[in-house]
Amino acid sequence: MQRLPLLCLVFFFFLQLTTPASAQKPIEGGSANKKAQNAYQEGLKYIQARDFEKALASFNDAVKRDSTFGEAYLEAAGLYRILQKEEEAYQYFRRGLAKMDLKPGRSADYYNYADLAFARGQYDQASTYYQHYIQFGKKNSRQMQRAVQQLENAKFAQNAIKTPVDFKPQPLGEGVNKFNLQYSPVLTADQQALLFTARNGSGELDDENLYLASRKDGQWQAAVPISEAINSELNEGAASFSGDGRVLVFTSCNRQDSYGSCDLYISYREGNEWSKPKNMGRTVNTASWDSQPSLSADGRTIYFASNRKGGQGGEDLWMTKQQDDGNWSLPVNLGPKVNTPGRENSPFLHASGNTLYFATDGLQGMGGLDLFKVNREQNGWGTPQNMGYPLNTHRDESSIFISPDNKTGYYSGQAVAGTKAEVALLQFEVPEVWKSKTIASFAQGRVFDAVTKKPLKATVQVYDLDSAGVISQQVNSDGTSGAYTIVLNQKQRYALYVTAPNHVLESRHIAATSTSAPLALDFYLQPLNKGAKAVLSNIFFDTGKAELRPESQTELNKIFQFLKANPRIQVEIAGHTDNVGQPAANQKLSEARAKAVVKYLVSKGAPASIFQAKGYGQTQPDAPNTSEENRQLNRRIEMRIL
Repeated sequence: MQRLPLLCLVFFFFLQLTTPASAQKPIEGGSANKKAQNAYQEGLKYIQARDFEKALASFNDAVKRDSTFGEAYLEAAGLYRILQKEEEAYQYFRRGLAKMDLKPGRSADYYNYADLAFARGQYDQASTYYQHYIQFGKKNSRQMQRAVQQLENAKFAQNAIKTPVDFKPQPLGEGVNKFNLQYSPVLTADQQALLFTARNGSGELDDENLYLASRKDGQWQAAVPISEAINSELNEGAASFSGDGRVLVFTSCNRQDSYGSCDLYISYREGNEWSKPKNMGRTVNTASWDSQPSLSADGRTIYFASNRKGGQGGEDLWMTKQQDDGNWSLPVNLGPKVNTPGRENSPFLHASGNTLYFATDGLQGMGGLDLFKVNREQNGWGTPQNMGYPLNTHRDESSIFISPDNKTGYYSGQAVAGTKAEVALLQFEVPEVWKSKTIASFAQGRVFDAVTKKPLKATVQVYDLDSAGVISQQVNSDGTSGAYTIVLNQKQRYALYVTAPNHVLESRHIAATSTSAPLALDFYLQPLNKGAKAVLSNIFFDTGKAELRPESQTELNKIFQFLKANPRIQVEIAGHTDNVGQPAANQKLSEARAKAVVKYLVSKGAPASIFQAKGYGQTQPDAPNTSEENRQLNRRIEMRIL
C-alpha cells in the first residue's frame, strides 16, 4: 500500500477539525449533526437495554437537533407503536418517511404506516404506502394478502366518500340523551317505547344499565330505569326486546350463575312487572363470550354474537329458536355468507324478519367495524351490502335499528353539542338503499272472555297463508291487560288464531290489502259451553263449488288440533251463503261445503261421531246482503259446540 506524504496527512486532519459538522453532506435519512447522531446512537443502545422511554427521549432529542433526521423519526415511530401510542407513531412515521427515498428494506415501515393512516381515514396516504409495500414486501405472505385487501378497502372508502348516502341524523331529546353514554337502541313495533343501554361515566368500570323511554304526543319522555328486577350493581347491556315489548333478552357478565365471561339472560313482562332474569342455560350460553342479542318480532328467535368454537372467525353471528316445549334450540352459525374470518357483531333483525343488519370488519369497508345489511332469500341469506358513507367511517360503527315501516332509523353516534353526552342516540329518515326488503306493519288489540269481559291470557298465532302450515309468529296476550301486538308484513295474507284453555278457538283472516296500515283487533273468546260458536275465517272454496282450496289446510289443521285437545265435545259444522242465486241451490251448496270440512277432519283422525254437518243456505245472514263486503261475511263456515 502506498503511504501518503506526511504533509498531506497533516493537511487532511486539519480540514477535518476546521470544517463545521453542519457543512457535511449527510447520508439519505441520516444526519450530519454530531449531537443528533450521538443522541440517535444513544437511543439504539437504550433499545438494546429494553429501556424504551429513555430510547424515545434520545430519538426525540435527535430530531430536535436535526428535523431532517428521518431514521430517528422511524426508530421513534416503531417504539411508539410498541407502546400502543398510535397517534404518536402515525405522526413520526409520516414525518420520517417523507424524508426517505423508497427502498425495499423499509417495506415494514410502509406497511405499518399504511395501517395507521387507514385507521385514521387518511385513505390517500394509506393507498400510497400499501402500494409501496406491495412493490417491495414479501410475496405470498399474510401481510401481502392483507395489504392487497386493504388497498381495495381504501379505494372503496374513497369512492364511498365521493358518493355519500343522504343521511341527516338528529339527536333525540335531552330526556333520552341525559347520560354520558347511551347506545344500542331498540323500539317496540308501534314505536312508542324505546329501550337502550346507558352509562353515567365513560370508563369500563362505570355501571351499565337498561333504560326505557316512552313517546307521548310525538315526543320522547324522560328515560327511566327499566326495572329494579333487571338493573343491578352488575352491568346489564346490549339488550333487545320483542315487538310487543314483553320479552327481554340482555347481556350480563361475570354473574354468579354465568357459564362464561358474558351470557344472555331472559325476562318476561306481565302487566308492568318484569320477572327475575334467568340465565338462558348451557344450550345457548357457553364458556365463551355470548352477547348482543336481537329478538325477532315475536320474541321466539334470537340472533346474537359469540366467539365460541365452531365459527368462521373470532366473533360470529349465531341463531337460536324457542321450541314448542319452551326450550331454546342449539344455536346455529349463520354461515360463511354472513360470517367471515374477521369480527361480526351487533346483529339487528328487522321486524319483518327478512333483513338482517350487522357490523363486521371482515368484508370490504372503510375501516374498523362497518354496518352492513343482508336480505333473506329462498335458500338463506344473500350477499351483505356495505351501508356506505357517512354512516360508516374509519371508526367502529354498530347498533342500528330500522323501524318496521322502514321510515325511521336509530343509532348511537358522536356527542351532541351542548349536552354532557359523549355518545348519543340519534334518529334519521331511512334512505332508500338502507330499507329492509319488506315493509312491516302491526296489529294490536286485547283478548277478553266473551262472558265476563275480563282480560284473558291467550296464545295468538299467525300463519302465512301462502306457505301452508308455516307459522309466522306466536305471542301471548298479557294476562293482566289482555293486550297483544303482532307484526304483519305488507302484501301478505295471514290466518290469525287466538286460543285459551276452556275457550273456543277464534279465527280471523287478514287480507294482503289490510296490511298497509296498523290494525286494531280485539277478540272475545267464548267459554267452551253448549251453543258457543266461532266463524272459521280461513276456509276457502271457489265460487259455486264445494271443493276445499289448498290454503284451507292451515285452518282445517288448527280445528283438528282444537278438537284433539278437547276430545269430549261434539260440534256442528255449518255452511252459510249469501243471497246471490236460487235459495235451493244455495242450500245444497252450503251443505256440501259443510260435509267437505267434516270429511277432511275425519280423514285426519277425528271421530266421525262427534260431527253434524248442516247447510243453512242464505237463511242466517251475518250481515245485510247490501254490499260485496257484507256478502263475503255471509259466505262462511261456522263451528258450534253441541
